[in-house]
Amino acid sequence: MTAQTSTAGNRLRSILRVADLGRFGMIILLIIVLMGVVALVGAKENRVEVILASFLATLFSVATPLTLGALSGIYCERAGVVNIAIEGLMLGAAFFGFLASIYLKQAGVSDQASLWLGVAAAVLTGALFALLHAVLSITFKVDQIISGTVINILAIGITGYLNRQLFFQGQVPHAPGVLPVIHIPFLADLPVFGKIFQQQPIAITAVLLVAVTHFVLFYTPWGLHTRAVGEHPKAADTVGINVYFVRYANVLIGGMIAGLGGAYFTLESVPSFEPLMTNGRGFISLAAMIFGNWSPFGAWAATLLFGAAQALQINLQYYSTSIPESLDFLKKSQIVGMIPYILTMFALTGIVGRTTPPVADGQAYEK
Repeated sequence: MTAQTSTAGNRLRSILRVADLGRFGMIILLIIVLMGVVALVGAKENRVEVILASFLATLFSVATPLTLGALSGIYCERAGVVNIAIEGLMLGAAFFGFLASIYLKQAGVSDQASLWLGVAAAVLTGALFALLHAVLSITFKVDQIISGTVINILAIGITGYLNRQLFFQGQVPHAPGVLPVIHIPFLADLPVFGKIFQQQPIAITAVLLVAVTHFVLFYTPWGLHTRAVGEHPKAADTVGINVYFVRYANVLIGGMIAGLGGAYFTLESVPSFEPLMTNGRGFISLAAMIFGNWSPFGAWAATLLFGAAQALQINLQYYSTSIPESLDFLKKSQIVGMIPYILTMFALTGIVGRTTPPVADGQAYEK
């Protein structure tokens, strides 16, 4: 009986550790609740539900690119490839997805079809940039940090140059708009919380990909091979796992997910492109991945924390008339806007707690 109880306890701890539900979950939830309370400070009685609904909806929306960026990093690093190029992948995808959508519209394609084909172009762009990273770091064994930095610099340079050449002096062709909001039946009609279930397609896909990634990594042979390659590639090779193929495939998958995150900026958030519009979210995604200990659910929880900080900033500015003068400093975007970046520094410096990356993460493999 004792042995059975011990086995059940170990299994439960293993499940919790894999899902990373207990590690920072309560702390993150508490911080998000506190941010929500701050957003409600000084609100009039008839405005509480409006502000709370706006805060929750904005939280999930702005966390979308962070979630996709973190998942991109998880696929790469679980296979042993460090990917700091998420920022460049998203920036490049944002530009070329937007470019494809406006020229398809000019060619006579309908607005909705142009947007979806733009999303496909963004995903393809992410895959192509990721392929370059894979060739440099896996085949030619370039230092993976340097390879990722090259991708970031390349994305900044090529998008900035083409943006100036094609859209000089604001001469941007008419964009097809943004992806529509989807109302999930029944759930979207709930009071206050219904706003959470009124999201655009990429935001909904990001949440679904969290569950899919968790299942793939921990409950499928492919996930087992990926984790084996990231932990001990030589042992994986000896049992017949193709280390190079697994790493290439996961880097490409990560690139496509990052490309989807890039599509959020220009095809779901705003129908325009601005140089450097990702604004460091690729690096915040990396911090969320580390914060969540390379676990899909843990990383998602961290992205919700970063998203709550940004949602707080947006809501304080929009509903600033509800804040009393004693808390007027909270209206300053410079102060509240620093919160996600401060949290990122805490995560990267290890202050948030001990994290354990895959053993072979960042190590080139020699067969």
